[in-house]
Amino acid sequence: MNGTLKALLTLTIFLCISCSPKAQVVFEDNFEGDQLNMDYWSYEEGDGCPNLCGWGNNERQIYNRDYVSLEDGKLVIEAVKTGDKYFSGKINTKDKIEFQYGTIEVRLKLPEGHGLWPAVWMLGSNIDEVGWPGAGEIDIMEYVGREPNTVYSSLHTPASHGETENSKKTIIEDIEEGYHTFKTVWTEDDIQYFVDGDHVYTFIPKAYDEANYPFRHPFYFLINLAVGGNFGGPEVDDTIFPAKFYIDWIKVTEN
Repeated sequence: MNGTLKALLTLTIFLCISCSPKAQVVFEDNFEGDQLNMDYWSYEEGDGCPNLCGWGNNERQIYNRDYVSLEDGKLVIEAVKTGDKYFSGKINTKDKIEFQYGTIEVRLKLPEGHGLWPAVWMLGSNIDEVGWPGAGEIDIMEYVGREPNTVYSSLHTPASHGETENSKKTIIEDIEEGYHTFKTVWTEDDIQYFVDGDHVYTFIPKAYDEANYPFRHPFYFLINLAVGGNFGGPEVDDTIFPAKFYIDWIKVTEN
């Protein structure tokens, strides 16, 4: 191959790569400014009573919007103990930001301490009609302070009766240090999980029906910091408060 032809071929390859279309952004929040964007988010408050006391998991916290804030371009959810009560924050995008399939990425910094249970997760938008776990649940990131250096990638389905049998527990040394990026690639046929670019789990159902794969309809986001509960507790180390869960950004792009 002569030099001129080689140069033209190299240029053509470069142009093809550089002009390839970028993935379409479906949703993005960088948490800039000093107030939560209420076009995207809503607060969940209380202790879940009377319909879902302890939010279905015997959690101890009372959710209150006062413990959700924006600081230096970060979403901050704080957990505190006041007297004999625990308070924290929870937000969701229900009826505001709902989508079907995509690549979800979130950059965050975990809080540490026995009894904490931070999570970024998703529920099917049809939950009011079919309930849980009928609507399906996609847990993008779960962490419990009683298990340092460990994160969970889990899904809940009717076939598993809500139990976390569709789950991967990943050990990552010093995951509590600094910020980390969690990515979930959700498609019509499977759901893949990555942490800092490393693949950690792929879920492929036994059958493509509503019992085994209730993930073929729109979902919405939830972000919260629970205290205690069946998974996060039951014991809570009261010396860890106040504790803060930081989210730098969250983004969804088309696959």
